[in-house]
Amino acid sequence: MAKKTKQPDFEQSLADLETIVNNMEKGDMSLEESLQAFENGINLTQSCQKSLKEAEQKVEILIKKSGTKSFEPFEEDEGDE
Repeated sequence: MAKKTKQPDFEQSLADLETIVNNMEKGDMSLEESLQAFENGINLTQSCQKSLKEAEQKVEILIKKSGTKSFEPFEEDEGDE
């Protein structure tokens, strides 16, 4: 059986992406370092998008199984602003 490559979890990928952005915003990186960081950021972004899409698909499956047909829009509490 082929071993599946483990993706980094969403939270870790997001934290790594934030670190890359913070480092790039400092402006202390060389062009080569910036390009490498940008490439890593793109890969992390794609990983996060894939994780979110998979989570969305799981939610849709669970909703279909539960028989729920309508949803209420999410409304933030006024105290959360």
